[in-house]
Amino acid sequence: MPKDGILERENNIQIAAEKNSIIAFKIIDGIKEILEEDHQQKQPLILSLNEKLLINIVKEFVMNRQQQCLIGITGESASGKTTLVNYVTKALRKKLFNETYTTLCCDDYYKDTSEELKAAGSYEELYKTGFSFDRPEAINLELMRAHLISLKNGCGVNAPEYDFVTCESIPNRAYKNPTKAIMAEGLYVLGEELVDLFDIKVYVFTPFEKIKERWYTRAISRGKTGAAADHQFEDVNSTAQVYIRPTMKNADIVINGLTSAEYIEEITTRIINLINDVINFYR
Repeated sequence: MPKDGILERENNIQIAAEKNSIIAFKIIDGIKEILEEDHQQKQPLILSLNEKLLINIVKEFVMNRQQQCLIGITGESASGKTTLVNYVTKALRKKLFNETYTTLCCDDYYKDTSEELKAAGSYEELYKTGFSFDRPEAINLELMRAHLISLKNGCGVNAPEYDFVTCESIPNRAYKNPTKAIMAEGLYVLGEELVDLFDIKVYVFTPFEKIKERWYTRAISRGKTGAAADHQFEDVNSTAQVYIRPTMKNADIVINGLTSAEYIEEITTRIINLINDVINFYR
């Protein structure tokens, strides 16, 4: 290649790098403004955020369109994990193609205990045997880990589905694509079995009384009432103290579980719009 051609190529590379740097810092500054406004709200969405992580997210995953990002979201039972994921993805669907994200739920990886439930005759009797839905061994975390690694490596997986009424696990129920953003949510996502996999670690914090209120409402929909529900909630609370609450220290971002679903969608939409506007303006 002629010397002039080499110099021109090097100059173009430098110009592109400088432009990408400007785009990245514009996005970071814009997100900081949104987060500062959020901080002033009565119920802010973000309770704490590792600022260094924000810079890395923009540089590694927003600017590099090919780089995949694995996001782990945890919190106590009924803290609002699923609501957070549902309304973040709702905002994504409005602005981006569905192919940009995939979600995995820890609940779908519960081990099949339908025969144990039938043998016991009821949830109440099943709990008397010492069974617990709220300990890591109740979930097939090895399979979930294997699926997350496959997705991160660009391979699709067939995830199971769990029926909370019958306690049946249905294998290979839902195909999951290896997309740009892979979101995994559940009780043990930031536990020792999975935490090392994630690029971004999120904890949803919700006060105990609100968790209790939500939990009993959901228990009814899953066929658990009376003594069976009371027994399980006692277990939920005691196991959360051992397995869930300590994982908040692993989180890069702590989310307020009291914020409304609509506000989650609003903040997510603003951030998506900001990123798109900055990129489109400079490109």
